[in-house]
Amino acid sequence: MSERMVQCRKLGKLLPGLPKPPYRNALGQKIYEEVSKEAWDMWLHESVRIINTYRVDLASKEGQQFMLEQTKVFFGYEEGDLAATAWTPPAS
Repeated sequence: MSERMVQCRKLGKLLPGLPKPPYRNALGQKIYEEVSKEAWDMWLHESVRIINTYRVDLASKEGQQFMLEQTKVFFGYEEGDLAATAWTPPAS
């Protein structure tokens, strides 16, 4: 079985896609069709920083909505600024 390839909207190249939609909604389907596994993994790392910085309660409707909005901004589905985090990359 070969990997499903997608033209990744975040990284701009043909890459392996996700095995299934990450959310059970229209956004999840769009991500499944247009975002690579590599870009999704980048989002997962960034989302942890956002959750920790803002102490997002993912059990709450507000927390879930906030993170869906951040997901849309990260992948370019909506205009806006990604929430700033306290994390800074280590000096090289």
